[in-house]
Amino acid sequence: MKIKDIIIASNNVGKIVEIKHILTPLSVNIWSMQEKGIYVAVEEDGDSFQENAVKKAMTVCKAADEWTLADDSGLIVQALNGRPGIYSARFAGQNAGDEDNRKKLLDIMKDIPWSQRKASFYCCIALVSPDGHVITADGQCDGYITYEERGNDGFGYDPVFWIPEYNKTFAQLDASVKNRISHRAKALEALKDKIKDYI
Repeated sequence: MKIKDIIIASNNVGKIVEIKHILTPLSVNIWSMQEKGIYVAVEEDGDSFQENAVKKAMTVCKAADEWTLADDSGLIVQALNGRPGIYSARFAGQNAGDEDNRKKLLDIMKDIPWSQRKASFYCCIALVSPDGHVITADGQCDGYITYEERGNDGFGYDPVFWIPEYNKTFAQLDASVKNRISHRAKALEALKDKIKDYI
């Protein structure tokens, strides 16, 4: 089954822009749900990133009857036993915004020394076809949690996620660099290799 169009099962504008940019080299049309007039809410109640990504992709795929891509990603902090993990988007509460989540994280970690502030961004991508075929890929990016926000670009936890190799947070990096080294970029690159036969 050939892939001509892919719908991104997300309403996160930053994430949509990032995914479209990374998938540009593929000879397929990439659409947001809004561009296709699809408004479906999906409860992310899975026990893993993969479970949530597959559920989101399948739900939107059923509504659209087109190949659908979804990701579930989050921040894994070693000192917090892996939290916020799959609850990254609602770490500070069900209706919390990015700023609320970052503030809670920095408050909890304010007394933790630098050597113990290691963290990873993790992403699982799921691509689902109308006939039920599921392709998944994942990616990870390692760094540290800063003591304060740095940078104005990016979204989510980007202003507090520091990359040692660049001495910058995700929110300070050029988009071209972030879209090469991020967890989502790595997952999408892995996905590209898996779907070449379908394009």
